[in-house]
Amino acid sequence: MADLRVNLFGRQLAGPVIAASGTFGFGPEYADIEDLTRLGGISGKGLTLYGQPGNPGERLLETPSGLMNSIGLQNPGVEHFIRHELPAMKQCGTSVWANLGGHTVEENVEGVRMLCEAGVDVLELNISCPNVKQGGLAFGIRAVDAEQVVSAVRGVCTVPLVVKLSPQAENLPDMCRAVEAAGADGISLCNTFQACAIDLEKRRPVFDNIFAGLSGPAIRPIALRMVWQAVGAVKIPVIGLGGILTGADALEFIMAGAAAVQVGTANFLDPTACVRITREIGEWMDAHGVATLDEIRGCARN
Repeated sequence: MADLRVNLFGRQLAGPVIAASGTFGFGPEYADIEDLTRLGGISGKGLTLYGQPGNPGERLLETPSGLMNSIGLQNPGVEHFIRHELPAMKQCGTSVWANLGGHTVEENVEGVRMLCEAGVDVLELNISCPNVKQGGLAFGIRAVDAEQVVSAVRGVCTVPLVVKLSPQAENLPDMCRAVEAAGADGISLCNTFQACAIDLEKRRPVFDNIFAGLSGPAIRPIALRMVWQAVGAVKIPVIGLGGILTGADALEFIMAGAAAVQVGTANFLDPTACVRITREIGEWMDAHGVATLDEIRGCARN
């Protein structure tokens, strides 16, 4: 039997598949559906320090091989998460990843401090949030802005710090190097791609915000390209995500050099997707005489 364990940030994860933020609740919702102990971790619903109601109007739209969403980071806030969600999340039998975004550097710093004190295992910093002090430009677009917020957060973060990158970065390799230099322990990418849809009957955009995030298999080849670039730019671990639907999809990211993968949109199609993909990775390894993931990680780059 293939050994699916992954060593990440000095810890041993049960497997290479981590449930992606915003697609898996906080974990307990899936406890009766999947064996969560087989996962490498669960990245909880994206949080902001004070919480927010999310976007009005249409929020989801299926597209060919994809899904558009305009949720707007609806969440209960860090304090509510710590009191009401985290205790059950810790009982899921896998590593607890808290995903946090903020609209100012100060919000990010305070949220990270609270989450670390509460005992999360990994902090995933979402830098796609708009920086209100910079006119609404997302932290994840310019490397200098990303370096600023990551450096500030690093000063209070006492757990492994993973920075989740936006595909809108001006220069992805420069962005990767900037967050590594600022103290990130790892990188996850990529977040959703900006997209647009028009309602022909209403003759207007489907979403109130006009643009929405596109995820799903349609973006996988682009996400894979970005992961390839990130692995080549930094020495810290890169966690790949974007349209992974099968074990074969996940193996592409691992062969491109990803330390682990995250599975998101697939959970809406198949609630057992994370465990199924884990199983499919193991089946491929057994069929090809591969004992550990280290044997094939980055092999496509050779």
